[in-house]
Amino acid sequence: MKKRERVRARGHPLLTALHPTTLMITREEEVGPRGDCIVAVGADRSVSDLSEEVKEGIRRGGRVTVRMEAGGRVETVRGWGHPSLPLDHPTDMVVRRSSFVCGRTLAVRADRAASDLSREFVRELRKGVPVEILIEVEL
Repeated sequence: MKKRERVRARGHPLLTALHPTTLMITREEEVGPRGDCIVAVGADRSVSDLSEEVKEGIRRGGRVTVRMEAGGRVETVRGWGHPSLPLDHPTDMVVRRSSFVCGRTLAVRADRAASDLSREFVRELRKGVPVEILIEVEL
């Protein structure tokens, strides 16, 4: 069973995407100097806004794939759901290399983080281009 959800966001000139263990998409419009995990801002949803079907798949420990497209470039990050994920944060969704669980966590044990994205992709993000994000959960 596969469940999908689309999220629309955009890049931002201050994105650095240098964090070695996390990657974050946020509804917030601005990026501060400490936000080195942020890869997209102005998202049209957060983890709390995901469909119940997608949340259920994540909580059942499904394989989570996050495919991001910006400026003609594509990056994919894969991780896992977890039964303890509350998926209730009102502004953020975070993919983590670790198994840390909190309200903003979308997936754990990911194969990549913000620092692993190609620098060409990050340069596109820094232009403020639209970012199309496909979240797919497979059980």
